Amino acid sequence: MPHPFIRALRRFVYTEGGKRSHTAEESVGIDGAPVPFFVNEFWTSRQRQAHSLHEVSYRACFKPQLPRFFIERLTAPGDVVYDPFSGRGTTVLEAALAGRRIIANDVNPLSRLLSRPRIEAPSYQAVAERLESIPYRRGLRPDIPLSMFFHRDTLAEILSLRAYLRSRHRTGREDAADRWIRMVATNRLTGHSSGFFSVYTLPPNQAVSPQRQRLINRSGGRRPEYRDTKRIILKKSRLLLKELMKEEAAALRRTARYARFLTGDARRTEAIPRSSVRLTVTSPPFLDIVQYAQDNWLRCWFNGIDAEEVGRTITMSRTVEEWNGVMGEVFRELYRITRREGWVVFEVGEVRNGTVRLEEEVVRLGRNAGFVCEGVMINRQRFTKTANIWGVRNNRHGTNSNRIVLFRKGGNP
Repeated sequence: MPHPFIRALRRFVYTEGGKRSHTAEESVGIDGAPVPFFVNEFWTSRQRQAHSLHEVSYRACFKPQLPRFFIERLTAPGDVVYDPFSGRGTTVLEAALAGRRIIANDVNPLSRLLSRPRIEAPSYQAVAERLESIPYRRGLRPDIPLSMFFHRDTLAEILSLRAYLRSRHRTGREDAADRWIRMVATNRLTGHSSGFFSVYTLPPNQAVSPQRQRLINRSGGRRPEYRDTKRIILKKSRLLLKELMKEEAAALRRTARYARFLTGDARRTEAIPRSSVRLTVTSPPFLDIVQYAQDNWLRCWFNGIDAEEVGRTITMSRTVEEWNGVMGEVFRELYRITRREGWVVFEVGEVRNGTVRLEEEVVRLGRNAGFVCEGVMINRQRFTKTANIWGVRNNRHGTNSNRIVLFRKGGNP
Protein backbone atom coordinates (compact mmCIF):
# COMPACT_ATOMS: atom_id res chain seq x y z
CA MET A 1 0.00 0.00 0.00
CA PRO A 2 1.59 3.34 -1.01
CA HIS A 3 2.35 5.85 1.73
CA PRO A 4 -0.30 8.62 2.03
CA PHE A 5 2.25 11.20 0.90
CA ILE A 6 2.94 9.23 -2.28
CA ARG A 7 -0.78 8.91 -2.96
CA ALA A 8 -1.08 12.67 -2.53
CA LEU A 9 1.76 13.24 -5.01
CA ARG A 10 -0.04 11.18 -7.62
CA ARG A 11 -3.18 13.27 -7.18
CA PHE A 12 -1.35 16.59 -6.98
CA VAL A 13 -2.57 19.32 -9.35
CA TYR A 14 -0.56 22.51 -9.63
CA THR A 15 -2.66 25.63 -10.20
CA GLU A 16 -1.38 29.15 -10.80
CA GLY A 17 -2.79 32.01 -12.84
CA GLY A 18 -5.35 29.82 -14.59
CA LYS A 19 -2.74 27.17 -15.42
CA ARG A 20 -3.28 23.60 -14.22
CA SER A 21 -0.84 20.69 -14.46
CA HIS A 22 -1.37 17.13 -13.26
CA THR A 23 1.40 14.90 -11.97
CA ALA A 24 2.78 12.51 -14.57
CA GLU A 25 4.29 9.22 -13.42
CA GLU A 26 6.66 6.67 -14.88
CA SER A 27 8.26 3.60 -13.32
CA VAL A 28 12.02 3.35 -13.85
CA GLY A 29 13.97 0.20 -13.04
CA ILE A 30 17.07 0.80 -10.93
CA ASP A 31 19.08 -2.32 -10.09
CA GLY A 32 16.09 -4.45 -11.00
CA ALA A 33 13.66 -2.70 -8.65
CA PRO A 34 11.02 -0.23 -9.91
CA VAL A 35 11.17 3.38 -8.74
CA PRO A 36 8.26 5.74 -9.47
CA PHE A 37 9.21 9.11 -10.98
CA PHE A 38 6.69 11.92 -10.42
CA VAL A 39 6.88 14.94 -12.74
CA ASN A 40 5.05 18.22 -12.23
CA GLU A 41 5.52 21.79 -11.15
CA PHE A 42 5.04 21.26 -7.44
CA TRP A 43 5.77 24.80 -6.24
CA THR A 44 6.00 28.25 -7.73
CA SER A 45 9.27 29.56 -9.12
CA ARG A 46 8.37 33.13 -8.18
CA GLN A 47 10.88 34.67 -5.81
CA ARG A 48 8.24 36.87 -4.18
CA GLN A 49 6.61 33.80 -2.67
CA ALA A 50 9.63 33.34 -0.37
CA HIS A 51 9.98 35.10 3.00
CA SER A 52 12.15 38.23 2.95
CA LEU A 53 14.49 36.71 5.56
CA HIS A 54 15.86 34.40 2.86
CA GLU A 55 17.42 37.24 0.83
CA VAL A 56 21.05 36.43 1.64
CA SER A 57 23.46 35.70 -1.22
CA TYR A 58 25.03 32.24 -1.25
CA ARG A 59 26.26 29.95 -3.98
CA ALA A 60 24.08 27.10 -5.24
CA CYS A 61 21.12 27.28 -2.87
CA PHE A 62 17.66 25.93 -3.66
CA LYS A 63 14.48 27.97 -3.44
CA PRO A 64 12.72 28.07 -0.04
CA GLN A 65 9.58 26.64 -1.63
CA LEU A 66 11.33 23.27 -1.94
CA PRO A 67 11.83 22.54 1.78
CA ARG A 68 8.50 24.20 2.62
CA PHE A 69 6.65 21.68 0.41
CA PHE A 70 7.98 18.76 2.45
CA ILE A 71 7.96 20.42 5.88
CA GLU A 72 4.24 21.13 5.55
CA ARG A 73 3.39 17.59 4.44
CA LEU A 74 5.78 15.36 6.38
CA THR A 75 6.20 17.05 9.77
CA ALA A 76 4.20 18.58 12.60
CA PRO A 77 5.05 21.51 14.90
CA GLY A 78 7.80 20.48 17.30
CA ASP A 79 9.31 17.85 14.98
CA VAL A 80 13.04 18.05 14.25
CA VAL A 81 14.08 19.11 10.73
CA TYR A 82 17.73 18.74 9.70
CA ASP A 83 20.04 19.79 6.86
CA PRO A 84 23.54 18.24 6.79
CA PHE A 85 24.70 20.62 4.02
CA SER A 86 22.97 23.72 5.32
CA GLY A 87 24.61 26.46 3.25
CA ARG A 88 22.81 29.75 3.88
CA GLY A 89 20.22 27.92 6.02
CA THR A 90 17.25 27.77 3.66
CA THR A 91 15.84 24.51 5.06
CA VAL A 92 16.21 25.37 8.73
CA LEU A 93 14.82 28.89 8.30
CA GLU A 94 11.72 27.53 6.56
CA ALA A 95 11.38 24.91 9.30
CA ALA A 96 11.74 27.50 12.05
CA LEU A 97 9.12 29.75 10.43
CA ALA A 98 6.81 26.72 10.45
CA GLY A 99 7.35 26.06 14.16
CA ARG A 100 9.66 23.07 13.85
CA ARG A 101 12.83 22.41 15.80
CA ILE A 102 15.98 22.63 13.74
CA ILE A 103 19.47 21.21 13.37
CA ALA A 104 21.86 22.63 10.77
CA ASN A 105 25.28 21.35 9.83
CA ASP A 106 27.87 22.52 7.34
CA VAL A 107 31.63 22.10 7.09
CA ASN A 108 31.83 25.79 6.15
CA PRO A 109 31.86 27.96 9.32
CA LEU A 110 30.36 30.84 7.33
CA SER A 111 27.13 28.83 7.14
CA ARG A 112 26.48 29.23 10.85
CA LEU A 113 27.32 32.94 10.71
CA LEU A 114 24.74 33.46 7.94
CA SER A 115 22.04 31.15 9.34
CA ARG A 116 21.80 31.62 13.10
CA PRO A 117 21.18 35.40 13.11
CA ARG A 118 18.02 35.02 11.03
CA ILE A 119 16.59 32.41 13.40
CA GLU A 120 17.08 34.77 16.36
CA ALA A 121 16.31 37.90 14.32
CA PRO A 122 16.43 41.11 16.39
CA SER A 123 14.15 44.06 15.75
CA TYR A 124 15.17 46.76 13.29
CA GLN A 125 15.30 49.22 16.18
CA ALA A 126 17.71 46.99 18.11
CA VAL A 127 19.99 46.80 15.07
CA ALA A 128 19.89 50.57 14.55
CA GLU A 129 20.64 51.30 18.20
CA ARG A 130 23.53 48.85 18.29
CA LEU A 131 25.05 50.24 15.10
CA GLU A 132 24.85 53.75 16.53
CA SER A 133 26.80 52.61 19.58
CA ILE A 134 29.70 51.08 17.62
CA PRO A 135 32.71 53.42 17.52
CA TYR A 136 34.11 54.02 14.04
CA ARG A 137 37.74 55.14 13.90
CA ARG A 138 39.25 56.93 10.92
CA GLY A 139 42.69 56.18 9.58
CA LEU A 140 42.76 52.45 10.29
CA ARG A 141 44.76 50.34 7.85
CA PRO A 142 44.25 46.63 7.05
CA ASP A 143 46.79 43.84 7.42
CA ILE A 144 46.19 42.81 3.77
CA PRO A 145 45.87 44.99 0.62
CA LEU A 146 42.21 45.92 0.04
CA SER A 147 42.40 49.35 -1.59
CA MET A 148 41.28 47.91 -4.94
CA PHE A 149 37.91 47.03 -3.35
CA PHE A 150 37.17 49.81 -0.85
CA HIS A 151 37.53 53.56 -0.42
CA ARG A 152 39.92 54.28 2.45
CA ASP A 153 37.15 55.74 4.65
CA THR A 154 34.88 52.78 3.92
CA LEU A 155 37.75 50.45 4.76
CA ALA A 156 38.32 52.23 8.07
CA GLU A 157 34.65 51.65 8.92
CA ILE A 158 34.91 47.96 7.98
CA LEU A 159 38.02 47.60 10.16
CA SER A 160 36.28 49.34 13.07
CA LEU A 161 33.29 47.05 12.74
CA ARG A 162 35.52 44.00 12.47
CA ALA A 163 37.44 44.96 15.61
CA TYR A 164 34.22 45.57 17.55
CA LEU A 165 32.69 42.23 16.56
CA ARG A 166 35.87 40.32 17.37
CA SER A 167 36.04 41.94 20.80
CA ARG A 168 32.39 41.17 21.57
CA HIS A 169 32.86 37.54 20.55
CA ARG A 170 36.15 37.10 22.40
CA THR A 171 34.78 38.52 25.66
CA GLY A 172 31.53 36.54 25.52
CA ARG A 173 29.34 39.65 25.18
CA GLU A 174 28.18 38.95 21.62
CA ASP A 175 24.39 38.88 21.35
CA ALA A 176 21.71 38.54 18.66
CA ALA A 177 22.11 42.15 17.48
CA ASP A 178 25.87 41.70 17.08
CA ARG A 179 25.43 38.43 15.18
CA TRP A 180 22.86 40.05 12.90
CA ILE A 181 25.19 42.95 12.10
CA ARG A 182 28.02 40.49 11.39
CA MET A 183 25.78 38.51 9.04
CA VAL A 184 24.59 41.54 7.08
CA ALA A 185 28.06 43.07 6.87
CA THR A 186 29.50 39.77 5.64
CA ASN A 187 26.79 39.66 2.98
CA ARG A 188 27.42 43.26 1.91
CA LEU A 189 31.22 43.20 1.62
CA THR A 190 31.45 42.98 -2.17
CA GLY A 191 28.93 43.19 -4.97
CA HIS A 192 27.70 44.88 -8.10
CA SER A 193 25.88 47.99 -6.86
CA SER A 194 26.01 50.85 -4.36
CA GLY A 195 24.19 48.56 -1.93
CA PHE A 196 27.53 46.90 -1.19
CA PHE A 197 30.62 48.25 0.57
CA SER A 198 32.89 47.71 -2.44
CA VAL A 199 33.41 49.19 -5.86
CA TYR A 200 31.64 47.30 -8.67
CA THR A 201 32.71 43.66 -8.76
CA LEU A 202 31.35 40.23 -9.67
CA PRO A 203 29.87 38.01 -8.42
CA PRO A 204 28.13 39.35 -5.30
CA ASN A 205 28.34 36.11 -3.30
CA GLN A 206 32.09 35.54 -3.51
CA ALA A 207 35.20 37.68 -3.75
CA VAL A 208 37.49 37.84 -6.75
CA SER A 209 41.23 38.11 -6.18
CA PRO A 210 42.88 41.53 -5.68
CA GLN A 211 44.63 41.13 -9.03
CA ARG A 212 41.35 40.38 -10.79
CA GLN A 213 39.68 43.35 -9.10
CA ARG A 214 42.38 45.70 -10.35
CA LEU A 215 41.62 44.52 -13.89
CA ILE A 216 37.86 45.03 -13.36
CA ASN A 217 38.49 48.55 -12.08
CA ARG A 218 40.80 49.37 -14.98
CA SER A 219 38.53 47.97 -17.69
CA GLY A 220 35.50 49.82 -16.34
CA GLY A 221 37.33 53.03 -15.52
CA ARG A 222 36.20 52.76 -11.89
CA ARG A 223 37.75 53.51 -8.55
CA PRO A 224 36.29 52.77 -5.10
CA GLU A 225 33.95 55.46 -3.81
CA TYR A 226 32.95 56.05 -0.21
CA ARG A 227 30.13 53.83 1.05
CA ASP A 228 28.31 54.53 4.31
CA THR A 229 28.50 51.07 5.90
CA LYS A 230 25.99 51.77 8.67
CA ARG A 231 23.44 53.05 6.18
CA ILE A 232 23.96 49.99 3.94
CA ILE A 233 23.59 47.59 6.89
CA LEU A 234 20.39 49.31 7.99
CA LYS A 235 18.94 49.30 4.48
CA LYS A 236 19.62 45.59 4.02
CA SER A 237 18.29 44.86 7.51
CA ARG A 238 15.04 46.65 6.71
CA LEU A 239 14.64 44.56 3.54
CA LEU A 240 15.34 41.30 5.36
CA LEU A 241 12.95 42.10 8.22
CA LYS A 242 10.15 43.73 6.21
CA GLU A 243 7.88 40.65 6.22
CA LEU A 244 8.68 39.45 9.74
CA MET A 245 5.57 39.83 11.86
CA LYS A 246 5.78 40.09 15.67
CA GLU A 247 4.24 36.64 16.08
CA GLU A 248 6.78 35.14 13.66
CA ALA A 249 9.67 36.85 15.43
CA ALA A 250 8.51 35.47 18.77
CA ALA A 251 8.15 31.97 17.28
CA LEU A 252 11.64 32.19 15.78
CA ARG A 253 13.12 33.21 19.12
CA ARG A 254 11.44 30.21 20.78
CA THR A 255 12.92 27.94 18.12
CA ALA A 256 16.33 29.58 18.54
CA ARG A 257 16.51 28.41 22.17
CA TYR A 258 16.64 24.77 21.02
CA ALA A 259 18.31 25.23 17.63
CA ARG A 260 21.61 23.49 16.97
CA PHE A 261 24.15 24.81 14.47
CA LEU A 262 26.96 22.34 13.87
CA THR A 263 30.15 22.92 11.90
CA GLY A 264 31.66 19.68 10.70
CA ASP A 265 31.64 16.64 8.45
CA ALA A 266 28.13 15.36 7.63
CA ARG A 267 29.46 11.80 7.89
CA ARG A 268 30.17 12.23 11.60
CA THR A 269 27.51 14.08 13.59
CA GLU A 270 27.83 12.53 17.05
CA ALA A 271 26.08 15.57 18.56
CA ILE A 272 22.78 14.46 16.97
CA PRO A 273 21.01 11.72 18.98
CA ARG A 274 20.01 8.45 17.35
CA SER A 275 16.46 8.32 15.90
CA SER A 276 15.77 12.00 16.65
CA VAL A 277 15.16 13.60 13.23
CA ARG A 278 11.74 13.50 11.57
CA LEU A 279 12.77 15.07 8.24
CA THR A 280 16.02 15.84 6.44
CA VAL A 281 15.89 18.14 3.41
CA THR A 282 19.21 18.79 1.74
CA SER A 283 21.15 19.35 -1.45
CA PRO A 284 24.72 18.02 -1.28
CA PRO A 285 27.81 19.39 -2.99
CA PHE A 286 28.08 17.97 -6.49
CA LEU A 287 30.93 17.01 -8.80
CA ASP A 288 32.59 20.39 -8.69
CA ILE A 289 36.08 21.41 -7.67
CA VAL A 290 35.53 23.82 -4.79
CA GLN A 291 38.18 26.51 -4.35
CA TYR A 292 37.07 27.49 -0.87
CA ALA A 293 39.87 29.90 0.01
CA GLN A 294 39.72 31.52 -3.43
CA ASP A 295 35.96 32.07 -3.19
CA ASN A 296 35.70 33.03 0.49
CA TRP A 297 38.98 34.70 1.44
CA LEU A 298 37.48 38.13 2.06
CA ARG A 299 34.48 36.96 4.06
CA CYS A 300 36.75 34.71 6.11
CA TRP A 301 39.17 37.60 6.72
CA PHE A 302 36.34 39.79 8.01
CA ASN A 303 35.21 37.06 10.40
CA GLY A 304 38.64 35.93 11.60
CA ILE A 305 38.42 32.53 9.89
CA ASP A 306 41.45 30.78 8.39
CA ALA A 307 40.18 30.14 4.85
CA GLU A 308 43.10 27.90 3.91
CA GLU A 309 42.54 25.70 6.96
CA VAL A 310 38.81 25.38 6.25
CA GLY A 311 39.57 24.54 2.63
CA ARG A 312 41.72 21.63 3.75
CA THR A 313 38.80 20.13 5.70
CA ILE A 314 36.42 20.12 2.72
CA THR A 315 36.16 16.80 0.92
CA MET A 316 36.05 17.26 -2.86
CA SER A 317 34.74 14.53 -5.15
CA ARG A 318 35.88 14.83 -8.75
CA THR A 319 34.33 11.57 -9.95
CA VAL A 320 31.01 9.81 -9.42
CA GLU A 321 32.85 6.98 -7.67
CA GLU A 322 34.46 9.34 -5.16
CA TRP A 323 31.16 11.15 -4.64
CA ASN A 324 29.37 7.85 -4.01
CA GLY A 325 31.95 6.89 -1.41
CA VAL A 326 31.42 10.09 0.56
CA MET A 327 27.63 10.17 0.21
CA GLY A 328 27.35 6.51 1.16
CA GLU A 329 28.81 7.38 4.56
CA VAL A 330 26.48 10.39 4.82
CA PHE A 331 23.48 8.15 4.20
CA ARG A 332 24.57 5.70 6.90
CA GLU A 333 24.76 8.59 9.35
CA LEU A 334 21.35 9.87 8.22
CA TYR A 335 19.90 6.43 8.83
CA ARG A 336 21.27 6.48 12.37
CA ILE A 337 19.69 9.82 13.29
CA THR A 338 16.36 9.43 11.44
CA ARG A 339 13.27 8.36 13.38
CA ARG A 340 11.19 5.40 12.37
CA GLU A 341 8.80 6.61 9.64
CA GLY A 342 11.03 9.65 9.22
CA TRP A 343 12.02 10.97 5.79
CA VAL A 344 15.11 12.05 3.88
CA VAL A 345 14.56 14.37 0.91
CA PHE A 346 17.72 14.52 -1.21
CA GLU A 347 17.85 17.07 -4.05
CA VAL A 348 20.47 16.57 -6.74
CA GLY A 349 19.44 19.06 -9.43
CA GLU A 350 20.85 18.86 -12.94
CA VAL A 351 24.50 17.81 -13.06
CA ARG A 352 26.75 18.34 -16.08
CA ASN A 353 23.85 19.21 -18.38
CA GLY A 354 21.99 16.03 -17.48
CA THR A 355 24.76 13.69 -18.63
CA VAL A 356 25.20 12.36 -15.07
CA ARG A 357 22.03 10.95 -13.49
CA LEU A 358 22.96 11.41 -9.87
CA GLU A 359 19.42 10.64 -8.73
CA GLU A 360 19.93 7.01 -9.74
CA GLU A 361 23.19 6.87 -7.80
CA VAL A 362 21.39 8.37 -4.79
CA VAL A 363 18.64 5.74 -4.97
CA ARG A 364 21.28 3.03 -4.62
CA LEU A 365 23.08 4.80 -1.79
CA GLY A 366 19.92 5.30 0.26
CA ARG A 367 18.78 1.73 -0.23
CA ASN A 368 22.20 0.40 0.77
CA ALA A 369 21.98 2.41 4.00
CA GLY A 370 18.63 0.81 4.86
CA PHE A 371 16.10 3.37 3.64
CA VAL A 372 13.04 2.61 1.53
CA CYS A 373 13.09 4.64 -1.69
CA GLU A 374 9.54 5.92 -2.16
CA GLY A 375 10.25 7.63 -5.47
CA VAL A 376 11.88 10.50 -7.32
CA MET A 377 10.18 13.86 -7.81
CA ILE A 378 11.10 16.02 -10.76
CA ASN A 379 9.95 19.56 -10.13
CA ARG A 380 9.96 21.12 -13.55
CA GLN A 381 9.29 24.82 -13.97
CA ARG A 382 7.19 25.84 -16.97
CA PHE A 383 5.78 22.30 -17.10
CA THR A 384 3.82 21.75 -20.30
CA LYS A 385 2.40 18.83 -22.22
CA THR A 386 5.45 18.92 -24.51
CA ALA A 387 7.90 18.66 -21.59
CA ASN A 388 6.34 15.41 -20.51
CA ILE A 389 7.22 12.21 -18.75
CA TRP A 390 9.48 10.81 -21.44
CA GLY A 391 12.12 13.25 -20.31
CA VAL A 392 12.76 11.73 -16.89
CA ARG A 393 15.93 10.03 -18.11
CA ASN A 394 16.63 12.20 -21.13
CA ASN A 395 16.06 15.81 -20.14
CA ARG A 396 16.55 17.84 -23.32
CA HIS A 397 13.76 20.34 -22.89
CA GLY A 398 15.73 23.29 -21.55
CA THR A 399 13.58 23.34 -18.42
CA ASN A 400 14.75 24.29 -14.95
CA SER A 401 14.25 21.18 -12.85
CA ASN A 402 14.95 19.80 -9.40
CA ARG A 403 15.49 16.05 -9.08
CA ILE A 404 14.53 14.99 -5.58
CA VAL A 405 14.91 11.47 -4.20
CA LEU A 406 12.46 10.51 -1.45
CA PHE A 407 13.46 8.06 1.29
CA ARG A 408 11.53 6.76 4.28
CA LYS A 409 12.90 4.89 7.26
CA GLY A 410 10.70 1.91 7.99
CA GLY A 411 11.07 -1.05 10.34
CA ASN A 412 13.02 -0.71 13.55
CA PRO A 413 14.27 2.70 14.70
